[in-house]
Amino acid sequence: MQISHTSEASPDTAANEDFVIASERFAVVLDGATDSGLPNGCVHGVAWLAGRLGAQSAAVLVAEPELELRAALRRAIVNTRALHPDCDPTNPNAPSATVAVARERDGRLDCLVLADAAVVVQHRDGEVTVLTDDRVDRLPAYDRESVSRLRNVEGGFWVAGAEPAAADQALTTSLPLAGIRRFLLVSDGVSRLVERFGWGWRDVLDLVEKQGPAAAVRAVREAERAMPEGSFRGKRHDDATAAFGTPGPPPRPGIVRWRPGTTWTRPFAA
Repeated sequence: MQISHTSEASPDTAANEDFVIASERFAVVLDGATDSGLPNGCVHGVAWLAGRLGAQSAAVLVAEPELELRAALRRAIVNTRALHPDCDPTNPNAPSATVAVARERDGRLDCLVLADAAVVVQHRDGEVTVLTDDRVDRLPAYDRESVSRLRNVEGGFWVAGAEPAAADQALTTSLPLAGIRRFLLVSDGVSRLVERFGWGWRDVLDLVEKQGPAAAVRAVREAERAMPEGSFRGKRHDDATAAFGTPGPPPRPGIVRWRPGTTWTRPFAA
């Protein structure tokens, strides 16, 4: 597969709490959950957790490419938890992250989401499949105590952090790769183009395919700056991450095809 990606911190913050990592076979996007300010039993920050969990996810996908994605995420959570043994893994407010994964395996595209990240797949017939976890949008209350009480429990919502069982609650699907035209993994800092600003997913896919993932972030920032004060709930800006993929092998490096009438502007790569 060919995968390109970008990640940009919110203009309002110094640290990017999103994380993205990819190879020719998979992409992983994480969005660190904003610290609630409640005691969390951990000396590490949200960005630390997102980066370590993303790196461990990639390591598991490389080492065990046949592992089912929920099992891979569970193992990554366990491995990340071992990196800070002096912190309290039982604290419900411990640093956590949303997760989106797309992985090529045996002619299929396996996809996973946990919490409010999204994987968007457009098929060759034009249809769009959106895998997203909206449980966080259906909570009865959003004050920090209620969110803490409902995190990683039945009837609440699930995020990846210190609790391995959260991986079992991830949403997954598997689609034939031959029928896929393109796909996109995004944190909610990019999906707000659709959820808040009225874009369609095909519009986002078209923009990213033509101009690259950074174009989606630019579009988000433009829309965010245009919002009147008091017209929105939550943060004006958010960290924004996108990974865009298409099936098929990447071009072989160093191979340049000559066509009659071509004028070379740089030397051949051997």
